[in-house]
Amino acid sequence: MTRPDDADSPADASSTITRELHARRRTLLAGTAGVAAAGALGLAYTDGGTPTDAVDLPEPDPDADPALIAHRGFAGENPENTVAAMEAAAGRDVPDPRRADLVEVDVVPTADGDVVVFHDDRLSGRAGGALGLTDAEGVVWETDTETVTDAEVLGSGETVPILREVLAAVPADVGVNVELKNPGRADLRPGEKLSGDELAERTAAWRPFVERVVEVLDGHDNAILLSSFCEAALAASREASSYPVAPILHESVDDGLAIAREHDAEAVHPPIDMVRGTPFTDDAGTAGVDLVETAHAEGRDVNVWTAETWYEARWLAAAGVDGVIADYAGLLDRWS
Repeated sequence: MTRPDDADSPADASSTITRELHARRRTLLAGTAGVAAAGALGLAYTDGGTPTDAVDLPEPDPDADPALIAHRGFAGENPENTVAAMEAAAGRDVPDPRRADLVEVDVVPTADGDVVVFHDDRLSGRAGGALGLTDAEGVVWETDTETVTDAEVLGSGETVPILREVLAAVPADVGVNVELKNPGRADLRPGEKLSGDELAERTAAWRPFVERVVEVLDGHDNAILLSSFCEAALAASREASSYPVAPILHESVDDGLAIAREHDAEAVHPPIDMVRGTPFTDDAGTAGVDLVETAHAEGRDVNVWTAETWYEARWLAAAGVDGVIADYAGLLDRWS
């Protein structure tokens, strides 16, 4: 997940996803050897699990057990948003506790109206640079499905999948967080609380795409959570289904909470710097609000993006978040 400006670059259904699914992790971790020992030694670890010099860490909390959510199928170690990434993140042969409780995927339409799993607007050229995310060119929703799904992702041999293919690769006991990325237009107004007329117009623009996404999801047994930076996507989701929804917060805690309240969202997805009580907190960005405390008081889960280190994940767990959206599989291995 990235902030929208880098895009090239719950009342309790959500609790069923983030809390009940990760209860499996709590049971398994209870028997994991070596976790408490590492904490007692004061060791910090890199992504790969190598001990480093001791650093400032919160005290281990046996009750702090957030769900592990595989960001694009653990994009730090797998070709993002591909079938192979989902199999590596959540396949039945993946050992716990490295197996994700949920996988997070991004969806956009092709010119033919098919729902594909892809993050960016364009098939190549990320964040204004020369990096080719795929070996194809063009705006995804202006490109036919065959061209999009033939595009190779990050030179991995994996191609851009349709949503049905990804869902088929995710076992039914693993949840799926579907981020509604773009319905096929440029002016999305991410993170903004919209007025009545604006919301109605933009909800109409999102509606056909969201309905297609829901139609695909309805054929599968996974627990589903729909999220988006765009309020209108959540409004369309509420019309089209009973799946839990979550606004992805951007720059304003107040706007994010207002959107969550307006649409009775089961969860909120803030960036890491909106969580108070950690070394990563941007006090100016929190508007004096303890987001975790407020969301929990309102019955919403808090799933935070995007953790890239074990150090970040441990602080987030100590802050009481319900889910850690992570780029690497091992970030919660050593929490106890």
